Amino acid sequence: MFRLAHLSDAHIGPLPNPRWRDLLGKRATGYINWRRGRYRAHDMEALGALVADLRAHRPDHVAITGDVCNIGLPAEYQLAAQWLHTIGAPADVSLAPGNHDAYLRSSLAYMARDLSPWMRGDDGANGFPFLRRRDGMAIIGLCSGVPTLPFVASGKLGRGQLARFAEILRETRDEVRVVLLHHPPVDGGGRMRNLADHRALAETLAREGADLVLHGHSHVISRKSLPGPDGPIPVLGICSASSIGRNPRRRSAYFLIDFDLEQRRIAVTTRQLDAAGQFHSIPA
Repeated sequence: MFRLAHLSDAHIGPLPNPRWRDLLGKRATGYINWRRGRYRAHDMEALGALVADLRAHRPDHVAITGDVCNIGLPAEYQLAAQWLHTIGAPADVSLAPGNHDAYLRSSLAYMARDLSPWMRGDDGANGFPFLRRRDGMAIIGLCSGVPTLPFVASGKLGRGQLARFAEILRETRDEVRVVLLHHPPVDGGGRMRNLADHRALAETLAREGADLVLHGHSHVISRKSLPGPDGPIPVLGICSASSIGRNPRRRSAYFLIDFDLEQRRIAVTTRQLDAAGQFHSIPA
């Protein structure tokens, strides 16, 4: 048995105080959006409670599908690294970055500098996709976060990453394969929020197969599937780990996923914050 915990979209705050020269272009609109109320939707006490509940359930590994940052300020990545250490050592936590992590081209160097230990494969190389093998599990991390124009939150994998992804799926065919990415691999978010090459990703999965795909980005609990060579591939999306609000579908939550490696069976439990500030299991 192998237990994997999945969370996403922590959007760690509060934002560091930016310099005026930091607030150019897309960062300016993002900062205004944050100050106008986005910060109220992401509660660090709720995020802390989630981490405590998660650790109490002793997962073998933790998967995080992006957006640990907000507007790509250099100091945000240091805060994110400090927070990641509260979850576990880099060998025990895998991060697939999101669009808020790859906010600007200038942000990519800071992301690599501070977050690479959680985004690096067993071979020690930087770059995507990465592969981590754990007790018969193959954890494959993709990067769909790319710098975009203001008000655009779409993602893209690109031909090179998709080609290497197909190779890794073939290499790990006899293992239980879990795929991590930030953007949903299915259509439905609109051109401004979609994964641009989701059809190419779906074709790769239909041809090579996988056991489970995990994502974030949509800030809602989602259970879908994609065709695979041996039957449907479950696609699970989770809401923001720091989200609070009236809509229970969007309140802070994470998945506990238990794998029977011999039978290749998966059991999923959703742990979600209730109105009293406690985490409990909710029906599938």
